[in-house]
Amino acid sequence: MSTKLIQKRVASMREALFKQGYLDEQFSMLEELEDTDNPNFCEEVVTMFFRDYVRHINNIDRALEKNPINFEKLEDLMHHFKGSCCSIGAAKAKNEITLFRNHCTNEDAEGVRGTFEQLKKELATLKTKLEAYFQAARQAGPSQTADRPK
Repeated sequence: MSTKLIQKRVASMREALFKQGYLDEQFSMLEELEDTDNPNFCEEVVTMFFRDYVRHINNIDRALEKNPINFEKLEDLMHHFKGSCCSIGAAKAKNEITLFRNHCTNEDAEGVRGTFEQLKKELATLKTKLEAYFQAARQAGPSQTADRPK
């Protein structure tokens, strides 16, 4: 496949991530921080997020196993995780976290559990999509990937 076709595919993948609501403006800002000295900065930040997110998920899983559920602790754990999600522009995850925290405020155990499962699905999907995007971007080589979504 020619470089031009790969670059078009990368641009299309990126645009879809924004249109489908997986990413927000923060992701674009990460891409803008890339330069010749650190051309993979965005990918490195996202990779660190996905390495670290397992710890957050496990902490929340353990807190959900407690009986009775400590909703205040869950909300605090999720508050910290929301910051991590926001740092990479994970828009759908951020929305699920807001719902989760609302369920905590209402002490709605079933709502918390359901939202948490949805959050894990959203993050798994985002991880898969971003891995494919970054792989294609590496194949395409340097390009204008930091353009704002239309």
